[in-house]
Amino acid sequence: NTVWAYARVGHSSPELFDKVAMIVLLRRHEFNSQEIANIIWAYATVGHSSPQLFDKVAEVALPRLREFTSQEIANMVWAYATVRHSSPELFGKVAEIALPRLDEFNSQALANTVWAYARVGHSSPELFDKVAMIVLLRRHEFNSQEIANIIWAYATVGHSSPQLFDTIKSIPLPRLREFNSQAIANAVWAYATV
Repeated sequence: NTVWAYARVGHSSPELFDKVAMIVLLRRHEFNSQEIANIIWAYATVGHSSPQLFDKVAEVALPRLREFTSQEIANMVWAYATVRHSSPELFGKVAEIALPRLDEFNSQALANTVWAYARVGHSSPELFDKVAMIVLLRRHEFNSQEIANIIWAYATVGHSSPQLFDTIKSIPLPRLREFNSQAIANAVWAYATV
């Protein structure tokens, strides 16, 4: 909880994060899914790179991924992608575990998950197909940033989803005003790319 609290308030303490990483590495099997996800999220949030920690956490998480909530799964892949720590085995297993549970994911978790896969360059066509179906069904739940992240992810990995892109391009003008400049740039780039 200490590193989570530091990250939550945006305070980076490299010395503290290094010490906590050493403790976590020694006691990594004692942590539950929420603690694992929170630790990794905290390191990514403050931008503290700890490759050995991320490697060992992936090893511990892999056999226990079914215990993770949808938010914990999304936070974990987001964290790995944010620090650009590749873990193909983790991302492969997450896709397998998440696929039948994607209806449990809220809009932010869905957007963060596909964003993470695109950011680390991990292809998962089944995951992207299912997320597209969910977005089409629940499109009114997604905010502008989530929409921009989703279409950016699809364009980045080259995953074709014409129905998703057609639906998003028909967003009413008042809703488009919600997009910040980065979201607009990402959306325009995504449409130009597909």
